[in-house]
Amino acid sequence: MGATVAEKILSAHAGRAVSAGEIAIADVDFVMGQDGTSPLAIKAFENMGATEVFDPAKVAMVVDHSAPSPTEGVSALHTIMREFARATGITLYDIGCGVCHQLMPEQGHVVPGDLMVGADSHTCTYGAINVFSTGVGSTDAAAAMASGKLWFKVPDTYRFQIDGELPAGVYSKDIVLNLIGRTGADGATYMSAEYVGTAIDALSVEARFTISNMAVEMGAKAGLMVADEKTLEWMAQRASRSFSPASPDEDAVYAKTMELDASKLEPQVAKPHTVDNVAPVSEVVGTPIHQAYVGTCTNGRLEDLRIAAGVIGDRRVKADVRLIVAPASKQVYLDAMNEGIIQRLVAAGAVVVTPGCGPCVGTHNGVPSDGENVISTANRNFKGRMGNSNAFIYLASPATVAASAVEGKIADPREYVG
Repeated sequence: MGATVAEKILSAHAGRAVSAGEIAIADVDFVMGQDGTSPLAIKAFENMGATEVFDPAKVAMVVDHSAPSPTEGVSALHTIMREFARATGITLYDIGCGVCHQLMPEQGHVVPGDLMVGADSHTCTYGAINVFSTGVGSTDAAAAMASGKLWFKVPDTYRFQIDGELPAGVYSKDIVLNLIGRTGADGATYMSAEYVGTAIDALSVEARFTISNMAVEMGAKAGLMVADEKTLEWMAQRASRSFSPASPDEDAVYAKTMELDASKLEPQVAKPHTVDNVAPVSEVVGTPIHQAYVGTCTNGRLEDLRIAAGVIGDRRVKADVRLIVAPASKQVYLDAMNEGIIQRLVAAGAVVVTPGCGPCVGTHNGVPSDGENVISTANRNFKGRMGNSNAFIYLASPATVAASAVEGKIADPREYVG
């Protein structure tokens, strides 16, 4: 019987062949935490009696959720992380470096075929480059930091066959929103999502990250893709160590399958207050908005900022609409400035904030007011997600968000692209 990508990666790290449903103790290649979870992980690490991490080169912590610190209490948590990094020799990405899920692949910490864990639910992002990466709790992260090992229940796999050519104005965000709307928020619980097909092959690596990032929004533990030539070329520019990509066997066994003809897809929008409350943009066109947000670990990469700036063009953001832009990392910020993207967005009326997660999680930098509608490129729209439980969050692609910012209401981006 053949193996899926998830089964192959977990087998390689467990030192034996494992299949869905088994429990495996596996070696991990990297461990990551952010400022919302790392202080708890550090406390758990110390409570375990650990004094050294298993390999300082394979552990990183990122100050991104509240960066720069908005409160005295958060500043104290950041100090805990900085002191731990100095004591153990791990890598610390401090304020302004960017979002953890952009930094891990961008800085070459993970490579195809790796097994890594992060104390953040969207760690599944790196599946786009063939990494079995999954979110864990702070205690499990602490155990992995101390031992370099962790237990896993090998997941069943949900195969998504996505073929066809995307129409103009439709992007990878629309693909994943459509899939989540069809599966439901718990349709792939504790499964590995495996994305294949000609539509996936045609996407850039940056666009693929968007799809893997949101695997958790359908309950999945991981969102995996194969490493093709695009992946290998992308990795060659960022990683120095060798790697062994994993591909599914032809006779691999899948628990579920779903097909999508991308050529028939129109822009999608997730309506308040759940990510699986998805509708075609045509059903919500004209809904007034007060704030628009381009950024996050889902859509804050250079390609996303480029798309948003292209849609806006020489237009201006509608009066009374706030457009907030957060590059996913310092490198993305610099690259966007070098291309003139930042200048174009600011000239159009956008406000650019520090690379990080602030507006998305609602810690600072753009908390909406009661009753306001926000359209965002983020991955979650639960009540209170952006800091106010009385606001309404719509999720969409950077193109849809940019078009909506120009019109002051949810708009169809196909009217802005060729």
